[in-house]
Amino acid sequence: MKKSTYYIVTLILCFCCNGNFYAQTSKKIDYTSDRTLKDENKYPGAIILSKVTNQVHFIHEGIEIWCDQAIHYDEANFFKAYGNVRMQQGDTVTMQSKYAEYNGTTQFAFASGNVKMSRPQSSIETDTLFFDRVKQQAYYRSGGTVRDTASVLTSRIGRYYMDQDKYSFLSDVKVTNPKYTINSQQLDFYSDSGAAYLYGPTTIVSETSTVYCERGFYDTRGDVGYFVKNSRIDYENRVLEGDSLYFNRAKSFASGTNNIKVTDTLNNSLITGHYAEVYREKDSVFITKRALAATIQDKDSIFIHSDTLMITGKPENRIVRGFYNVKLFKSDISGKSDSIYVNQKKGITKLLNIGNVPSTSVSTKRTPVIWSDNNQMTGDTIHILNNPVTEKLDSLKVFYDAFLIQKDSIEGYNQVKGKELTGLFVSNELYQVDIIKNTETIYYSRNEENELLGINKTLSSSIKILFEDKTIRDIYYYKQVDGTLTPPEEFPSNARELPGFNWRGEEQLLEKSDLFKGEEPPKLTKIKGIPLPEEQEDFFDETNGEPSLLNENSRLTPDDLKDTKVDSLGVPIKKIDSLLLDKKKKLEKKKKSGKGTTKI
Repeated sequence: MKKSTYYIVTLILCFCCNGNFYAQTSKKIDYTSDRTLKDENKYPGAIILSKVTNQVHFIHEGIEIWCDQAIHYDEANFFKAYGNVRMQQGDTVTMQSKYAEYNGTTQFAFASGNVKMSRPQSSIETDTLFFDRVKQQAYYRSGGTVRDTASVLTSRIGRYYMDQDKYSFLSDVKVTNPKYTINSQQLDFYSDSGAAYLYGPTTIVSETSTVYCERGFYDTRGDVGYFVKNSRIDYENRVLEGDSLYFNRAKSFASGTNNIKVTDTLNNSLITGHYAEVYREKDSVFITKRALAATIQDKDSIFIHSDTLMITGKPENRIVRGFYNVKLFKSDISGKSDSIYVNQKKGITKLLNIGNVPSTSVSTKRTPVIWSDNNQMTGDTIHILNNPVTEKLDSLKVFYDAFLIQKDSIEGYNQVKGKELTGLFVSNELYQVDIIKNTETIYYSRNEENELLGINKTLSSSIKILFEDKTIRDIYYYKQVDGTLTPPEEFPSNARELPGFNWRGEEQLLEKSDLFKGEEPPKLTKIKGIPLPEEQEDFFDETNGEPSLLNENSRLTPDDLKDTKVDSLGVPIKKIDSLLLDKKKKLEKKKKSGKGTTKI
């Protein structure tokens, strides 16, 4: 009889409810063999099949098996195969091993010894493999290696779902790719797309970055990831954390949404907000939605808050830019402006107007302002300079329409205005101010008993002001001095403010929380989560009244089909994500209460 007459051209997947159905529908295993022997003493009820020229060949329900020798139990519809074993299911699954056995009644196969199961996109290599043809699932628990077109995946325990082309790995999972390595507690991998779903503590390590998450997704072929639980990305000198992180290795790009923190590990700075973009190769960060930058300076922290912050440049030459509604706070100085520029290498901070527009009643408050103690300084542009080595305040400069206001100790305001202003600091305290070009002053002159002697309104070419204990001690006028000391009762109330006067003391930032004063909390983006993996039924499920997966002549015992707390090599199986355990407990509780199952 020709061997080809035994081939079955279609694959029949049998799903059944009881043992009688199995008995009625299962077909006998067909075979061909060069040599057939019997040894009732050693193998009662069996025949021994052997290769002479051609391998022993079995056919059953769409699967073909070749081997050098076999022990076949015809009545039990079961056989054991030895030597160069090869199984073929259709044109999609091939399995090779040293030993295998097959139960024709339950369509359950077991293979051991250099096992390799191959599919078009991937292959499994392990020491022992269980294959349930009814479920179309394969399972190993003694350590295995899966080779994909782009990566090599290893784990202690693995399960393969053929209908989904999906692998589920558990315990000591590792993915090795020429560009990176993934270590995870649990990982689901889809061979067709290369998509990997990560559960439990996971790291993705490469030469340029390290990613950590406890739940996430990674495209192993496109090098794109999405991480949503306790996630962070470590670059060479920056760390990005947030509720949701996106990662693109090819573009050296990452972004984060909600509760973002970007830590500059070299410059002792921290940036927070609710949306951020990080460009590794450009060494730049863009952050918005309650954006805040904090930098350690002279053992103190300086905070910059604005609608949008951009940080660019290498660590030794960082540039910070802030746009729209900028607020600056340090324990001894604070300020506001439309935009800000900070060069950390040169130690310069610039408070700027976005546009050079004429001052009006509407635009006056847009003018940059600095407060140092009870002194307010405004102008078109303000530069603050600090010593890059000591990080102490050195000086400040106000350009165009400089205006200094100090509230008098009792009433009124001391005022100085001019074209440009230069302030000098000692120990971060303002001690001298020079104003040049068309200067004007209004000064409340008091004696040692702090009694008001008069109000001095003066015009001059330039002015020098000296401070002591944060108040004006002396004023020196230079060239073209024109002014008199007028008794307060003779000085009109409507003349006690210089043109352009705008006291903004109520806006002064006195503590860190003032950075967000008057602002509504941003509406956070709803994060699209990654669902927990589906609760898996036991691979060896013999609770439905079906025939045992094993035959009495099998090398395996019923104990071999029990799910235990250790793998086949005796290594404890690590617990998976705590949320999964919680989910399992809830499902079990539902079953016991008779309420069925629910989705978590």
